Amino acid sequence: MCMCTFMPGLAAQFVPCRSCTCSALRRASRAVTQHYERAFRNSGLRATQFTLLATLIQTGPLPLGRLASIAGLERTTLTRNLGPLERRGLVRSLPAADGRVRPVAITEEGEHLALTLLPAWQRAEAGVARVLEGMPGVVARIAASRQP
Repeated sequence: MCMCTFMPGLAAQFVPCRSCTCSALRRASRAVTQHYERAFRNSGLRATQFTLLATLIQTGPLPLGRLASIAGLERTTLTRNLGPLERRGLVRSLPAADGRVRPVAITEEGEHLALTLLPAWQRAEAGVARVLEGMPGVVARIAASRQP
């Protein structure tokens, strides 16, 4: 015997959820991420890892907390992304004066790889609008949600 019930009256109340901005943004984020991942497919880097290298090139060494904040990542996600970069010699941890703050810096190898991959990022960036155009209403919902 099935213990599930379908209540048409209740379901009707949730029809507006079909155009949920949060869901639309999640779908758009996934599509954009996949678009950038394709651009970096044969590089051995994920799009987020390229972004971390690009950030460190622009900022110089940063403590983990500050880098996480700039990159919009949780600290645990940042640590997970930095591990492979550190193992490949693309970034390194610097000694900290007080031992509590661990600055991260890009290495020459990291700078070289980021420079090599910059054209792939530029192509992905130039084509991202097409990805969003394929998601009807997402951009309009985002813009509308930002109106005062």
